[in-house]
Amino acid sequence: MAEITASMVKALREKTDAPMMECKKALAEAAGDLAKAEEILRVKLGSKASKAASRTAAEGVVAIYISGDRKLGVMVELNSETDFVAKNDDFIGFSQELARLVAEHSPSDVDALSALQTSHGVSVEAHRTTLIGKIGENMNIRRFQRLQAQGHLASYIHGGSKIGVLVDLLGADEQLAKDLAMHIAASKPKSLDRSGVPDDLIEAERRVATEKAAESGKSADIVAKMVEGSVQKFLKEVTLLGQVFVKDDKVTVEQLLKQRQASVPSFVLYVVGEGMEKKANDFAAEVAAQAAAAAASR
Repeated sequence: MAEITASMVKALREKTDAPMMECKKALAEAAGDLAKAEEILRVKLGSKASKAASRTAAEGVVAIYISGDRKLGVMVELNSETDFVAKNDDFIGFSQELARLVAEHSPSDVDALSALQTSHGVSVEAHRTTLIGKIGENMNIRRFQRLQAQGHLASYIHGGSKIGVLVDLLGADEQLAKDLAMHIAASKPKSLDRSGVPDDLIEAERRVATEKAAESGKSADIVAKMVEGSVQKFLKEVTLLGQVFVKDDKVTVEQLLKQRQASVPSFVLYVVGEGMEKKANDFAAEVAAQAAAAAASR
C-alpha cells in the first residue's frame, strides 16, 4: 500500500478544496495516484451534492458589487440550508464572486451565470457542486439583478447580509443616497411608486377594506370613501415615495427628494429567503434520526 504523505494530501486539497480527511481517503483508495484521487473526489462530492439537492435552502446571504464609478451595481442572493453555513468564508466568497461575474458578463439568467468560469478555473456550477460536497449542505443561486445607474449608486447590507439594498440617486449627495438605502432596508417598500405595485396586492387590500367598511353600517357612499382611503393608505405604506422618511417623520421620501432637488430612478431590495417556505427543524428529532441511521448501518 502506497504511503500517503502530508504533502500529497495538501496537494490534493489545494486542487479540489475538499476536506482533509476526504483527500486522505481518496489518495488511499487511489494508491497514491493524485490524478485518480481527484477523480474519486469529484465522484464523491458530486454524489453528496445530489443527495443535498432535495433539501430546502432558504437561509443564505445577499452579496453586492458596485463599480468604481458607482454607475453599475449587482445584487445576488445565494441560499444555504442553515444560517451557520451562511457565515462560512467559502460560501461568502462564492457569493461575492457571483456578483463580480454578473457585473463583468451580464448573464441573462441563473443558468447562464452557472455556465461562467470562476477564478478557480471551473464553471460556477462545478464550483457550487464542490462546495456542497465540502460543506455538506445544499446551496442555490436564487436570483440576481444588474442595475445601471442614471445617477450614482449607494448600497446597504443589514443583518449579517440578510437584507441588501441598491439605490440609484440623481442629484443630492452621497449621504442622502446612504440614508435612502438604509430607509429602504428598514421600511421594505415594494416599489418606487403606485405604478409598480402589483394589481393583485391592491385588489386584495381593497377586498379586506371593503369587508371591514361594510361592517360599519354606514351608507354606501361613506363605505366607498372608507375603502378608497384604506387603499390609498396602503399604497403610501408600500411605495418608497409615499413612505414617511425614517430619519424625519415630518416628511415623506417624495417630499424629502423635492426639497433636495433629487430623484430616485430605481432601487433593488433583496431579503434572504423572502417568499420561500422555511423548514422548521426539530433539532432533537434530527439528532435521534442520525443516531438511528448510524446504528442501522453497523
